[in-house]
Amino acid sequence: MSTRAALGAARRIVVKVGSSSLTSLTGGLDPARLDALVDALMARRAAGAQVVLVSSGAIAAGLAPLQLRRRPRDLATQQAAASVGQLLLAHAYSASFARHGQGIGQVLLTADDMIRRSNYRNAQRTLERLLQLGSLPVVNENDTVATAEIRVGDNDRLAALVAHIVGADALVLLSDVDGLYDGHPRDPGTSLIGEVEDPAELAGVSVTRPGSGLGTGGMATKVEAAATASAAGIPVLLTSADRVGDALATTDDGPVVGTVFRAAGTRMSARRFWLRHAADVRGALDLDDGAVEAVRRRRRSLLAAGVHGVSGDFDAGDVVELLAPGGRAIARGVVSYDATELPHMIGRRTRELPPEQRRELVHADDLVLL
Repeated sequence: MSTRAALGAARRIVVKVGSSSLTSLTGGLDPARLDALVDALMARRAAGAQVVLVSSGAIAAGLAPLQLRRRPRDLATQQAAASVGQLLLAHAYSASFARHGQGIGQVLLTADDMIRRSNYRNAQRTLERLLQLGSLPVVNENDTVATAEIRVGDNDRLAALVAHIVGADALVLLSDVDGLYDGHPRDPGTSLIGEVEDPAELAGVSVTRPGSGLGTGGMATKVEAAATASAAGIPVLLTSADRVGDALATTDDGPVVGTVFRAAGTRMSARRFWLRHAADVRGALDLDDGAVEAVRRRRRSLLAAGVHGVSGDFDAGDVVELLAPGGRAIARGVVSYDATELPHMIGRRTRELPPEQRRELVHADDLVLL
């Protein structure tokens, strides 16, 4: 099946829309734009698909009511704008979906919900139950409580994570540009890239462009999110919000809309996906050549004998990177010991350790290759 055919056949779809597609600096939320998006989502839902919407716009929606002329740079004002904007955004979506008799559920996530395994699983269960009950989840970063950063990274990355959390068959990223170009879209001679089979093909393509002043993402973050999702077995379509109807009805026989990213990898388990893309890395273990061979080639657990260095302040159950000689990260895994325990263990064979320390440092089931 082609990538476009897979998108057309998807039974569960995650759609992400950015701030610039829903709001303006002077007028707050644009009801006509929002209604057009909702109409397209409901048309796809009427065709039998389940839909999850990842929506930016809370901070941008709060600017006009607070008489702010531009997106604030300081965290406190961003959080204040998000506090006002989240209510407005949720009310606008609720009213718009109600025109179709569709109920929605708001799911606000933080970076912590992605980083902590238990929170990640809770988000997964909540979203799955909402879909089972016939509700349409509307997901956004919980910007009012973010502290160190106002976002997970950006809502494009959040959408890629959500697509895997809910087991989506497709991810649609909506922007203010109709796809990925081989240069700046406004430059003469540039052309739309219709399909990306491998993100490595884009090594020579510039994906930077000025932002709208409303959102935090850009084309680079969308390409990164598309690469993350496609590598995990999820096909991706990147196009403009004003073509959302065509995007959600895309087929091999229909008009060529946007840029599609082929699902280049096999669907990985939620645990391995979390390890690779969402978990917070707390430290690192330095491996010798033998341990690198065992982990990478033979997919074995990591034993103390193959480790010659420890860095970071971590506890048992945290995620660490496994480093080859030279410092290159080859894997991530859940470590079985505190950092303070390891200096007395590393480099020693299992039989040389006390009985309570003879288990693996990182079990093969809790490890993902990078």
